[in-house]
Amino acid sequence: MKGALANDKTEEIMTVSAFARYLHCNRHTLYRLLKRKEIPAFKIGSDWRFSRSAIDEWIAGLRVTNPLLTRGSGRKRGTKA
Repeated sequence: MKGALANDKTEEIMTVSAFARYLHCNRHTLYRLLKRKEIPAFKIGSDWRFSRSAIDEWIAGLRVTNPLLTRGSGRKRGTKA
């Protein structure tokens, strides 16, 4: 149990702004994902927070289900699919 407590203390928790910088995306994109319940997060009061380890697992899962995320989409920017 002592080891689990030590891990909890080192867990990185990010705000929406910090998480947007981590993903290199707009905060509005994150709020859209939150609204759709497509991203792991939790609230403290009215503020959203993200566990970096949970987010890293979520990203790894996306890469497994969509290998294009690791290679790029193959589309040129500004073109429609």
